[in-house]
Amino acid sequence: MAGGLLLSGAVAALVTTVLPAQSPSSVFDNPPPDKIVIDVATVNGSGCPAGTAAVAVSPDNTAFTVTYSEYMAKAGGGSDPTAFRKNCQLNLVVHVPQGFTYAIASADYRGFASLQKGASGTQKASYYFQGSPSTVPRNHPLTGPYSDDWQATDDTDWAQLVWAPCGVLRNFNINTELRVNAGTTSPDKVSFMTMDSTDGDISTVYHLAWQQCPPK
Repeated sequence: MAGGLLLSGAVAALVTTVLPAQSPSSVFDNPPPDKIVIDVATVNGSGCPAGTAAVAVSPDNTAFTVTYSEYMAKAGGGSDPTAFRKNCQLNLVVHVPQGFTYAIASADYRGFASLQKGASGTQKASYYFQGSPSTVPRNHPLTGPYSDDWQATDDTDWAQLVWAPCGVLRNFNINTELRVNAGTTSPDKVSFMTMDSTDGDISTVYHLAWQQCPPK
């Protein structure tokens, strides 16, 4: 991905692209020919304290990546009672070339989980444009014993895509959550789930679908 953008204010990533979309069948491969700009309006949540998340846009405009470095939920043992759930809400302003609209076609998440026998973990996400209803949250559960990387993908059928309103700038919201339940089998041992990887960061990739707006 292109260089990351720290979520410390209204910052932007500028990239170049290829040819414009012509039909639904080609939208995923042919984003608009002009640049896309993403401004980070706000970032809130226990899973993404200030300075621990970043956004980058792919050079071809087909995806953007959110990177976290301190996103971990844990339970059991001597864990803080409030640490079993962590969440993050990103509020993004996506500036797209005139005459185009976009939707989130799929989202890839990954991390690491260490769950004791009887424990469980869940990753959840939903997305919505400002002023529009939220999408139904997607849940990805894990059950212990488990100690390994995890990966989850949310895919949306073409007919179910939620498109940004044409000609109107609407903030795009991404809500994610990690939740861990220690269970009753080994409550004296810590179980945890992270959006994390070996280098301390998790790259959550959101794949964009593009479509030309109807002429006015």
